[in-house]
Amino acid sequence: MSTTIVAATMTVKITESIKLNGQQQGGSQTFTIGSINEVYKRILTCPANNETTVASFHGEVYSDDSTVDKENVKYIRVTNLDGAESLTLSLQIDLNEDDSAADESASLLLGPGQSFVMGTPHDAINVADDAATVLTDLMDLESILVQPGSNAIDVEVFVASI
Repeated sequence: MSTTIVAATMTVKITESIKLNGQQQGGSQTFTIGSINEVYKRILTCPANNETTVASFHGEVYSDDSTVDKENVKYIRVTNLDGAESLTLSLQIDLNEDDSAADESASLLLGPGQSFVMGTPHDAINVADDAATVLTDLMDLESILVQPGSNAIDVEVFVASI
């Protein structure tokens, strides 16, 4: 297949700005990711009291609609676009790394206007419920789900791949 897409370098800048007692206490970090040639960007409403899959990551991209190749993804961001309500973000983990289904999950609260950011989903996450130890044997992120609770919430999903 011949393509006309020219890969580019993506720049990500994270900035905190707060002035306390007349002194700037925030900070700014910038990093770049080269050779990006695919972007998956979506704004969607997650209906109240329902889990919504907002991104899926597999080795076979033709296996499901909107699936992204886990080995090519270099950057993921999910942003809660609601101005008042929080949501629960569930990271579905494929411990068997067999592209069949998630075996574990890790959930976190994402407040109004807040974002969750991570790099690659390939060999990037693991959980253990039997001990509070650091795990260095990382597994694949299979998908990201949003549970908005009793109110529908809009989210933005951005995934950059090579």
